[in-house]
Amino acid sequence: MKLIHTPFVFAATAAEAAAGIDLTGRRAVATGAEVTPAVRDVEAGERAAEDITATTGSTALRVARLDLTEPASLTAFTAAWDGPLHVLVANAGVMACPEQHTEQGWEWQFATNHLDHFALATGLHAALAADGAARFVMVSSSGHQLSPVVFDDVHFAFRPYDPWLAYGQSKTANALMPGAIRTNLQRHTGGRGSGAVPPELIKTPEQGAATSVVLATSPLLDGVGGRYFADSNETGTIDRRGAAPPLHGVARYALDPDNARRLWTVSERLLATAGGRS
Repeated sequence: MKLIHTPFVFAATAAEAAAGIDLTGRRAVATGAEVTPAVRDVEAGERAAEDITATTGSTALRVARLDLTEPASLTAFTAAWDGPLHVLVANAGVMACPEQHTEQGWEWQFATNHLDHFALATGLHAALAADGAARFVMVSSSGHQLSPVVFDDVHFAFRPYDPWLAYGQSKTANALMPGAIRTNLQRHTGGRGSGAVPPELIKTPEQGAATSVVLATSPLLDGVGGRYFADSNETGTIDRRGAAPPLHGVARYALDPDNARRLWTVSERLLATAGGRS
């Protein structure tokens, strides 16, 4: 299968990626066109929206509260959504947290980075399906190379907890890498997350958003799905995990269709038996 390449490279910004694309009438949800930033902190979201409006002149922003860790918040958000949804960008997440479990006994990073977005996407399925050509961008990381999904012990019940293996497992459950980006995602890592990456490979938030914007908007990707992109281009597979990521590419286990089907079944079962997430 031929890899898909776009005109954009490592240092491209989100503004460059969207330049010249007509998004009139399109509606998008970004966890993290008419764009709905779905945020835990509405005041912070409103400030960010004001900055975007001041910079771009766009007023097509509607900030909505969504705390993926609160079942009531997720249910309220999906129930309130009216009409079709053209793009869903799942970008919220945590990284290398100290060991925590939800009330259901789920490992915190797997729950936050994967299960909560799974619940959001399935909750918005009707709105996505109504468009007929909707795009779902799931943000992953080169950290997926640290671990496959360990289906026999997803929640670290029978093995010593390692925050990086837990993070890698959760990112394997995701699909897209925007690169190493300077954000507060690394607040639990003591700098280890960014220190392992050479400075020249660290992106600004504007650069880090470019891949998501390309995938959400580019006509080059009409009808394309189930692919793994980094630096705005599809990457090839790698056959080994790096002792010092990032290696450029996607581990084969992160694209394996049998693993994908098994993950879907596990996710549905967990959400059904728990009745949601707390």
